[in-house]
Amino acid sequence: MAYKPFDLTGKTVLVTGGNGGIGYGMAEALAQSGADVAIWGSNPDKTKAAEETLAAIGGKVFSRVVDVADEQAVVEGMAATAAWTGRLDCVIANAGIGLGSPSFIEMTTETYRKVLSVNLDGVFFTFREACRHMVERAKTTGEKGGSIVGVASLAATEGAARNEAYAATKGGVISMVKSVAVEHARWGIRANAIQPGWIATDMTAGAQASSAFAEKVIPRVPARRWGEPADFGGVAVYLASDASSYHSGDSFIIDGGYTVF
Repeated sequence: MAYKPFDLTGKTVLVTGGNGGIGYGMAEALAQSGADVAIWGSNPDKTKAAEETLAAIGGKVFSRVVDVADEQAVVEGMAATAAWTGRLDCVIANAGIGLGSPSFIEMTTETYRKVLSVNLDGVFFTFREACRHMVERAKTTGEKGGSIVGVASLAATEGAARNEAYAATKGGVISMVKSVAVEHARWGIRANAIQPGWIATDMTAGAQASSAFAEKVIPRVPARRWGEPADFGGVAVYLASDASSYHSGDSFIIDGGYTVF
């Protein structure tokens, strides 16, 4: 018999940036575990294709084109997503971009502002609107609970040369998660972060194509391989499930052992 708390039947989970990469890996596992899954993406065709693939797994799937850097788009998107099934049980703020620079002193203000607008402002808007929905539900119906998840990065806690803007946003996500966790515990809402290591996605295409990277970095990963989006399915299901109802303010490192080697 399967462990019942991992059954997500009846729960609605939103994954921003759920149309590809880590976000899709999480969305797929959530759908397989019985959740009604909503995904947001900024690319209409990619988002629609992901919706159709997820729908083939079974269960309800909802997709919406949302630029998380646009506050009003997030406000309207969260309202529409919550109205879809009438509830939101878990919101995973995964949407992000990675823009580096040849060096810190060459990094432009434009790059800095762009990365912050998606990776930090977007998470702030997403978290705020998700918490608004969950707190209102608790106040009006007495039904407490909810899970807020932010996808950060090892860049938040490890030195990320030539990626200062990106690192700053991911460190900010972890700090924001902790604040949300403390403030909203009274409503039964928990908040946690996920820190991916070297994962094979579109964002890391350049590194994947680099022979130097393959020779010098990946051998330092104890698992001796790149991570895959599917490696994030388990932690997503756990954080969306009742099994994690007393787990809050934490950060999950999914890196094949890279940071401890």
